Amino acid sequence: MDLVIRGALVVDGSGAPGRHADVGLAGGRIAAVAPRLTGRTVLDAGGLVLAPGFVDMHAHSDLALLRDPAHTAKAAQGVTLEVIGQDGLSYAPVDDRTLGALRSQIAGWNGGGPGDDAVAFDWRTVGEYLDRLDRGPDGPSSPGLAVNAAYLVPQGTVRMLALGWEDRPATDGELAHMKRLVAEGMEQGAVGMSSGLTYTPGMYAPTAELTELCRVVAAYGGYYCPHHRSYGAGALDAYAEMLGLARDAGCALHLAHATLNFDVNAGRAAELTALLDRALAEGVDVTLDTYPYLAGCTTLGALLPSWAAVGGPEATLARLRDADTAARIRHALDVEGSDGSHGVPMDWSTIEVSGTGDPALGHWVGRRLPDFEAARRLLLDDRLATTILQHVGHEENVRAIMAHPAHTGGSDGILHGAKPHPRAYGTFPHYLGHYVRELGVLTLEECVHHLTARPAARLRLPDRGLVREGYVADLVLFDPATVASGATYDAPRRGPTGVPYVLVAGEFVIREGRRTDAVPGRTIRSGRRG
Repeated sequence: MDLVIRGALVVDGSGAPGRHADVGLAGGRIAAVAPRLTGRTVLDAGGLVLAPGFVDMHAHSDLALLRDPAHTAKAAQGVTLEVIGQDGLSYAPVDDRTLGALRSQIAGWNGGGPGDDAVAFDWRTVGEYLDRLDRGPDGPSSPGLAVNAAYLVPQGTVRMLALGWEDRPATDGELAHMKRLVAEGMEQGAVGMSSGLTYTPGMYAPTAELTELCRVVAAYGGYYCPHHRSYGAGALDAYAEMLGLARDAGCALHLAHATLNFDVNAGRAAELTALLDRALAEGVDVTLDTYPYLAGCTTLGALLPSWAAVGGPEATLARLRDADTAARIRHALDVEGSDGSHGVPMDWSTIEVSGTGDPALGHWVGRRLPDFEAARRLLLDDRLATTILQHVGHEENVRAIMAHPAHTGGSDGILHGAKPHPRAYGTFPHYLGHYVRELGVLTLEECVHHLTARPAARLRLPDRGLVREGYVADLVLFDPATVASGATYDAPRRGPTGVPYVLVAGEFVIREGRRTDAVPGRTIRSGRRG
């Protein structure tokens, strides 16, 4: 065997109790799991836990994978697979018209805005984007990625191609166009479709339109991953809409960052879990992901009412410049609670600036916004590229939801910005250190199952997510006594502790706590036909 990992406590991802064993690797796969093995190289892993590599079910690394060959933020946590194309907005499929607007709209998530030439946007289709990822950050001379990546067709981007930023139902012809685009994306390797139903233009789609697109996804064996219409005042109704849609479309459902935020939802997790239990009992195939933190993270422009974004980013900026229209926007935010802010009137004291597109505005980073006028000026000066943290979560809800049997882990990690959310650098060690070792919300075996086999099953991966013979050797070794997130709100890019080894396809990407130069990751494509 190429490598034998000796003496670790093997927590294999199935949920079964851990057991001490040797694990032998050959040709990038697990060749044997047995009491005693021999190989050309032996790694003494006594005192460590050996688990399958973690699957980040909600990642915003769409450009980070191309601009950062090391990708240490995720590799150092033990992540070996990320699912990107989230929240209905990403960079394929596009045309020249939509690509420029998209780059502006989600610059706060990924960078890549106008004037940012760190990535060459030399693709247009889903397949071309996946091929570009496989060529790696440096192109054909250095193919591969730090970790593996799977892609969701972004419904908002698809609607943008068919309708632009118009707030109306699609015509029959436009719906047919969107269905073709989703089908093409699935045929080219996407594993499902995402939506961002508090983000324009995806939020303009009625339920019936989404249902038709989900029928296409279901025909290819994929799943639907919605950021649904409200995490605030209308949260439970929004969850119910998605569960009903999945039932009607016959489509597997994965609820993105399934939180219950804002004061209106304090202590209401039991209502959500009861809703999930009823749907599961009725045969709905549903899973969800969460991040183990209280604050949310998005762009400042996403809080605006949807009518203010009709026509795209330039139209939004024009409305913000106009005093009368800005007054209407302020009323929608501060008095009514806009659909972009989840139906809850704004409490500006909860909004902390985490990044700006224009470095000259960096003095805002780390500050709370005092009022709408400050937010308006920042949006105009930064051309909508500002990223924020929103401190609106509830610990009792976080704990209750992560304990549900349908739960998986997702960082929702935005790596861009001067002061990003610590979840981008710390989600998976934070689960293991804080919620397993310190609080006991999950057992070690339960947590590993949530972070490995369960998401692999949602992705329908036949050879990942377990420590089993024949499976791909995507593995992590961590110290259960010391594993912890080093990232905090004040120091969000500090690396984790207690994760000395991470392997992707049998190659060390983290060795003795340090990033190697290996790039063995590849895109994971569905390979299923309609």
